[in-house]
Amino acid sequence: MTGFLIRRLGGAVLVLFALTAILYGIFYVAPGDVAQLVCGPRCSPAQVAQVTGQLRLDDPLYVQYGHFLQGIVAGRDFSTGTGVEHCSAPCLGVSYQSDQQVMQLILAKLPVTGSLVVGAFAGWLLLGVGTGVLSAWRRGRLTERVLTWLTLAGSAMPVFVIGLLLIIVFCSTLQWLPAPSYVPFTEDPEQWAWGLLLPWVSLALIESAKYARLTRSAMLETLAEDHVRTFRAYGVGERAIIGRHALRGAVAPVIALSALDFGTMFGGAVLTESLFGIPGIGRELVNAVKLVDLPVVVGMVLVTGFFVVLANAAADLLYALADRRVVLS
Repeated sequence: MTGFLIRRLGGAVLVLFALTAILYGIFYVAPGDVAQLVCGPRCSPAQVAQVTGQLRLDDPLYVQYGHFLQGIVAGRDFSTGTGVEHCSAPCLGVSYQSDQQVMQLILAKLPVTGSLVVGAFAGWLLLGVGTGVLSAWRRGRLTERVLTWLTLAGSAMPVFVIGLLLIIVFCSTLQWLPAPSYVPFTEDPEQWAWGLLLPWVSLALIESAKYARLTRSAMLETLAEDHVRTFRAYGVGERAIIGRHALRGAVAPVIALSALDFGTMFGGAVLTESLFGIPGIGRELVNAVKLVDLPVVVGMVLVTGFFVVLANAAADLLYALADRRVVLS
């Protein structure tokens, strides 16, 4: 197990290193004159030259990338025009628009998006896996056909349609729920849950559809294997077969998909955050793109990539716990 974890950790570090190089090349090299983008179209050549010096853009490209990596590992200093500001590790740069350190900005938004993602993740796993198991168990019956049509409808509807319908029905028409908002958990746990309930439900309904189809397919494949027929021949009950044996054999693809979705949702819940007015990472990323705030864009994409790598490493560990043969691979 120790060797398995070391190999996965080393692979995760290499992936993150490659990700930093790709992001740096795309956002700092490809756009052209970064200093002109930061300064604006009305800046004089002297002002552009001043910005170039402050951002150290006149250094060779490999030196600039080295400074970027140095900031992540050990921190770095930035010239503010009137002085020098130290950015502690992991330093992802300083915002061009607000002069705020990118990592501080991300840490301020992370609890918001984390609350949204964790709640929705639990919802779509329970709903999706439960629906898939029930559909496989009731194969060929009316229950399966109804659940199949519901999952198809869920996968076809965009999140903003479901979100708007939920707001209209539960907030405006029935007035059962307050308007969605974000209240920190430490301030009021009850209002935190009520404010995020509709965003959770919206994401859970959308994402659970593919988990239901995936679980159903994997369950049907597992239920057709020889060892399951042997259990039935020995008189093992259908519920015991599904709960103890078939579900465990079908969990591998669910783990893989959930790891990818959990990581990407930290930067991919843009529509949900915008629709419900949640001030999270996705909404901040959209604003940074509009303002061409490159350090914020790079930092948030890199953090999203970090969560994807972290989630996949956790998925590998769950593989190893579910199937000891994975450790030897």
